[in-house]
Amino acid sequence: MLVNNDTIGLVKPSRGFCQGDPLSPYLFIICAERLSSLLRYVEERGVITGTSICRGAVLVSHLLFVDDCFLFSKVKVSQSQVMNNILMVYEATSSQAINLPKSEIYCNLNALDIMKTSITNILGVQDVLETRKYLDFPSMVGRDTNATFLYIKDYVWKQINLVASVSLKSV
Repeated sequence: MLVNNDTIGLVKPSRGFCQGDPLSPYLFIICAERLSSLLRYVEERGVITGTSICRGAVLVSHLLFVDDCFLFSKVKVSQSQVMNNILMVYEATSSQAINLPKSEIYCNLNALDIMKTSITNILGVQDVLETRKYLDFPSMVGRDTNATFLYIKDYVWKQINLVASVSLKSV
């Protein structure tokens, strides 16, 4: 181990990390960075292909949120096998288990059912038929963004009116 660029020798922990341990978030970030680097490595070599939000945009192969991960690739058996291998390497090296029964895939509407079935079997996840919300926001947005995000405008107005009415009562 290095401390201020000086080698202090081997450190043998006397116990494992527990929830709430100050080092836990940092170890989680290091593990997430390793997953990210594995995904970037295969993407840079053309083994998997990410997705883009529009023509000419940068391809995205993954997004990481706190303890959630969104992976993007083409609907191909070969790419799902690579994703599965990466996830197995991640589990083995990080000692973090991926809860596959709670994991889901969402495929393009043009994807063949046989391809979806193959991919769900390879990854051990379930296929999602309709889009859901993530952190109270829609996970998929169509062309009509006004209708999709109208509830946000309504929610904000309700909160503003609530704060305004509380402020007026206290005056």
